[in-house]
Amino acid sequence: MKFTLKDYQDEAVRAVLVNLGKARKRWHEDGDRHAFSLSALTGAGKTVMAAAVFEALFYGDDDRNFAADPSAVVIWFSDDPALNEQTRFRLMEASDRIRHGDLDVVKTSFNRERFQPGRIYFLNTQKLGKNSLLVRGYDPAEDAVRWGDLFPALRPDGRDYTLWDTIKNTIEDPRLTLYLVLDEAHRGMGTSKAAQSEKSTIVQRLINGAGAVPAIPVVWGISATVERFNQAMAGAQGRSTLPHVTVDAAKVQASGLLKDTIILDIPKAIGPFDTVLMRRATDKLKASSAAWADYAAQQDDAQRVVPLMVLQVPNTPDPDDIGRALDSVFQQWPDLPRDAIAHVFGEHSTQTFGGYRVPYLSPERVQDGTWVRVLIAKDAISTGWDCPRAEVMVSFRSARDRTHITQLLGRMVRTPLARRIPGDDRLNAVDCLLPFFDEQAVTAVAVELMQGGGEDGAVPLPGRRVLINPREMTPNPAVPEVVWEAFLALPSQALPQRGAKPVNRLTALAHELASDGLLADAGKKAHAQMHKVLDSAQVLYADEIKAARQQVLTVEGRTLTADLQGQTQSFDDFWEAADLAVIEDVYRRAKRSLSAQLADSYVDHLAPRTGDQEADLDALTAAHAEVAALGLVPEVKTYVEAEADKLAKDWLTTYRVAIKALSDARQEVYRLIKGMSTDPTDIDLSKPKSWMEATHAREADGTETPLPTYPHHLLCDADGAFPAELNAWERDVLQTETQRQGFIAWYRNPSRSSQDSLGIAYDDNGQIRILRPDFLFFAQQADGTVVADIVDPHGTQFSDALPKLKGLARYAETHPEAYRRIEAVAEVGGTSRVLDLTDAAVRHAVREAADAVSLYKGAFASDY
Repeated sequence: MKFTLKDYQDEAVRAVLVNLGKARKRWHEDGDRHAFSLSALTGAGKTVMAAAVFEALFYGDDDRNFAADPSAVVIWFSDDPALNEQTRFRLMEASDRIRHGDLDVVKTSFNRERFQPGRIYFLNTQKLGKNSLLVRGYDPAEDAVRWGDLFPALRPDGRDYTLWDTIKNTIEDPRLTLYLVLDEAHRGMGTSKAAQSEKSTIVQRLINGAGAVPAIPVVWGISATVERFNQAMAGAQGRSTLPHVTVDAAKVQASGLLKDTIILDIPKAIGPFDTVLMRRATDKLKASSAAWADYAAQQDDAQRVVPLMVLQVPNTPDPDDIGRALDSVFQQWPDLPRDAIAHVFGEHSTQTFGGYRVPYLSPERVQDGTWVRVLIAKDAISTGWDCPRAEVMVSFRSARDRTHITQLLGRMVRTPLARRIPGDDRLNAVDCLLPFFDEQAVTAVAVELMQGGGEDGAVPLPGRRVLINPREMTPNPAVPEVVWEAFLALPSQALPQRGAKPVNRLTALAHELASDGLLADAGKKAHAQMHKVLDSAQVLYADEIKAARQQVLTVEGRTLTADLQGQTQSFDDFWEAADLAVIEDVYRRAKRSLSAQLADSYVDHLAPRTGDQEADLDALTAAHAEVAALGLVPEVKTYVEAEADKLAKDWLTTYRVAIKALSDARQEVYRLIKGMSTDPTDIDLSKPKSWMEATHAREADGTETPLPTYPHHLLCDADGAFPAELNAWERDVLQTETQRQGFIAWYRNPSRSSQDSLGIAYDDNGQIRILRPDFLFFAQQADGTVVADIVDPHGTQFSDALPKLKGLARYAETHPEAYRRIEAVAEVGGTSRVLDLTDAAVRHAVREAADAVSLYKGAFASDY
């Protein structure tokens, strides 16, 4: 793969491969047919996950313990040929093993007896419709009833094989396994009922079979929700369902692939404010363009993002109204080229809006067509439209059309660089301006967007914020630089990665260090060091390896001797020397255990080439047997992984400062490598540059109350104030801490998974999670040094109260020099009580405690 998969993507790929392996086995052994779905939030990277699955299916995957299926044939089926073309491009973009020739768009000239293994064939509804040249005049279900076997060779247009014949022959060939990938994730609203009905009929024929054409053995649905897949599978006959693979929406939001903030701008009162908000939207587009240009210049290697504004109009718009809106755009931004406009209407032709002639651009070309700065659209753009550079939207639709608005916004929440920009809410946000919405109507939109919005249904998204008329906060000029230095020195933590392999992590780190010029020949040095580790393992575990080597080189069996006259049986053991095929099989398993790259390089280390072909072959076989034996000894794997982990940590520490000097994009790569660990790892905080914060609390009925503001926050508005909605406990804590001697500043730690949010790992019944303490406080001591304190108010009524305390205790123990105080505050019996986790006795009490309440009531706590 060209991309490193996110943790949740890797988990999903593994689960999909398990299902495909079971389905293939049961089809060939018992003739059983199976189906399952992969469901994930829009923007989760479903096509990237599919690319990883196809690589494993065609070529095998040692890391995921999946053997290649040489019989595999894949049909990718969707509604629309343009979407198929977009998917084909994305698969090539993501995979470095799937070749262009492996991706075959079925055209009208297609005429084969059966599909070829190792290929993905792209089909859409129209190709199997009654009027398609590929099946014209041939309906397998109708013909089976009408003719039976009377005219088996009759085919349309003199064609040797219809597409249905090709599908039938492929399914019936025992040398092939046909997989149907049903792409339900990108269905748009604009599809007509007639088209949906035809599509449903065709899908049912593929799933259930029709006439002489049998049902496809394995169906894998890719959809936004399990419910959507279930609708597509309604009426499936004789087919078992394997466990659905559902991606955790919270992990997708935390990954940085989706924007954290959606900003809604509305007028304070109902009225003709469309031109006013159109000018405001243009200002936002200008500001976004300038911010992205500054970011690209600052980062050197950052891809230049060219922001786009979407103007959403009703289904039957007045061309003159659109023309007046465009007039507002060009009046506000005279330097914008007059031809920087396009539309994506169903009418695929140039349209006239006032004095503007606007060309049509197909939706899948908008992202790369950076000449377009204003895009005019009607409904939610269908066929999987994907345009991460769409940063601003103005909707001329009314409040009753809010579903259309949330669906289109749901398509605009992907981050342009597929990562979160550190500490900058402005570049991690999308703006939506709603001239014809009142306060109550916009609240309904906000609620729906917080639940995922549109196509994804009600999927809670922790970390996503929807802000109405917010205000920007920037670093507080009154805060001294020494406070920011103390902030950036604080260690944050990241979640561990399930199934992480330390050797792979070390190899990835070495590649990046060499790529950035930080450590020349890092890959060779890493493997040379690991070769020494394996040499040491041969000494440390000599007896175990000797026994394992004997296993590799010898095949054991038993001979049954039957005495027919005496009616007796006897078994005799035998031993034979293993041949090359047996050794190679065990060697392949060792590569999965030790990592393929390390196993291969260690073989080269053991058996350097001499130029004598026969001697080299013997040495290579002996080296394969040696590595195979190492892979059979569990203690060797544990030892190697521990040493690889140690070396990776050493290098990350050694080059920490140099890595911090790299661009954000490069730092994000190292951040991901740090996360490739089976244990929570320390990561650096980033300085926040721009936050968008709500200034009013909004009630369910749409009424607003101004939020209180507080001074001395690390970020503030132009007046030095920070708006915050705090509960009574939090207000008490803030008041108490700001009155302490030496207090300088405070920080409201973001609850979302961003680079400027301090995270601390804790174990919640075997599941590692991240807590984000509410407050950080900074104070100056008598000697002039600046110290940091964590103060975290947290209710004891929650089930995670004790696990979080234990997490704070572990964090305090492993970072004793980072903080002056780490305090957990809770109200017990009407009194605020505090546990200071920098105290070893308190930490011991927390480790031994059965519940949180008794800790706060006991002698280890004190009044706050």
